[in-house]
Amino acid sequence: MGTPRIVVIIPAAGAGRRYAESGGDYGAVRWKLEEDLGGRSVLQRSVELFGGQGPGSAWVVGIVVAGPHEAGVFSEFRDRHADKLGLLGAKICRGGVTHRYETVAAALAEVPGSATHIAVHDAARPCTPAEVIERVFEAAAKHNAVVPGVEVSDTIKRAGEEAGEEEEADPLAAILGAAPRKARPRVVRETLDRRGLFAIQTPQVFEAGLLRRAYAQMDLASTDDAGLVERLGEQVVIVPGDPRNIKITRMGDLTLARAIMGVKGGGGREAHKKF
Repeated sequence: MGTPRIVVIIPAAGAGRRYAESGGDYGAVRWKLEEDLGGRSVLQRSVELFGGQGPGSAWVVGIVVAGPHEAGVFSEFRDRHADKLGLLGAKICRGGVTHRYETVAAALAEVPGSATHIAVHDAARPCTPAEVIERVFEAAAKHNAVVPGVEVSDTIKRAGEEAGEEEEADPLAAILGAAPRKARPRVVRETLDRRGLFAIQTPQVFEAGLLRRAYAQMDLASTDDAGLVERLGEQVVIVPGDPRNIKITRMGDLTLARAIMGVKGGGGREAHKKF
């Protein structure tokens, strides 16, 4: 198949509701992709994995970052990030209105036909180890669809309804804008067999024509891009991921990401305003 010519899509249009709602003890209040990781934003750190001298740059021929859809918000996003990301070889486009797949589809339209492969990487995964990127990209030379994954070692249970009655709302807390109520206990419905289960990560890499076919389907609802490829009946190959390849979803994940990367936060100032 030869050496892949990869364009990386980084969807960065999400609102990050779970991050904002995780609130409280960690003190962060801004959009998660703006959070500080050693003087650079989460978004910039993720793009650096593939641009400049990043571990994936030897394979990458282009990067497309898909930002917010709404015109005014996108304009602010572009003003904050275009210069820094442009130095890394990334271009910015508007993402989707509501769903992640809309954002990936918008970025897909910006990928040139000269690309042999397209990778999709979560904007909130800035800690991806170099060896994971290398494994996925090298496997893409032999397989049309490759994803990194970590075998599930914990017991997995499916939960049902909440246990107990709803706590009475505190009207004063609502007025003051306090953190949302804590998660309520849930009732276990069943324990799943974890044999053969993997927690799937990104970057996910696909032969370019295959991913375009996957996004030409009518139903694009899926938790990841590999799911759309699987729907075509095509084979998806899993290579070893890494537990350090975390996705920043809640505020506590930011603390963990800083520990993994060996960096500190910025003391409350947005990372894009530091320079």
